[in-house]
Amino acid sequence: MKAQATTWIVAIVFSLLFVAGSPESLGQATDRDPLKIPDSDEGLPGAGPLRRSDWFRGVWRSRRGSWLKKTAAQKNSVVFLGDSITQGWRDDFGGAFDPLKVANRGISGDTSRGLLVRLPEDVLALEPRAVVLMIGANDLAEKASGKTVFGNVKLIITRLKKHNPGMPIILCETFPCAPDNYRPVAEIRRINGLYARTYSDDPQVTLVKTYGLFAGSDGASLPKLLPDRVHPNAEGYKVWAAALRPVFRKLGL
Repeated sequence: MKAQATTWIVAIVFSLLFVAGSPESLGQATDRDPLKIPDSDEGLPGAGPLRRSDWFRGVWRSRRGSWLKKTAAQKNSVVFLGDSITQGWRDDFGGAFDPLKVANRGISGDTSRGLLVRLPEDVLALEPRAVVLMIGANDLAEKASGKTVFGNVKLIITRLKKHNPGMPIILCETFPCAPDNYRPVAEIRRINGLYARTYSDDPQVTLVKTYGLFAGSDGASLPKLLPDRVHPNAEGYKVWAAALRPVFRKLGL
């Protein structure tokens, strides 16, 4: 009887130790939902802002959730990665690149750090044939420096190269914005200058000079192509597509 009681006590102790040592009881994260924006920056790659407002959390989850069911069908696409400027091109890009297989992975409001965080599920999982990258406006709106944007983009490109050393990476210069200090012209030029110094001679990266296509003499965006000074209209997207198509042809895409 005594031995039986001892056995029960040992069993209870081990049970309590298991519960006490479980991730839930220790306050460790058990939610591994890839659609959820991490609640803190701790352990995240990169630097600078990662937006967490309610509206952005909703857009992030909605856009990324809709892509999960398309992953298999969109493998080996040319993947466009960016923010609302990319998202605004719509999933079919208005037929601008037909019959090329393309996938739109732009999320309105996203930052360069946001792209870095969601890179594995949204881009690498597609085993892309090539990646087109354009980002920066929202970082600057959150008062990040151009150097911070460049640092995150450099990490993204490093990850892409590691994933597939032979995959073309098409880096578009950050587009111009309004002539004010919300997204300073000087910081946009700083980003693009860092791109030029780092990637002009990189055999895996093609730098597309998109800034000058949309900028006026003051360095700010042209209203006839970007009416709100940030997002292209139909004519603006035609200009961007015209800059990309020769690159795609040269790369054999």
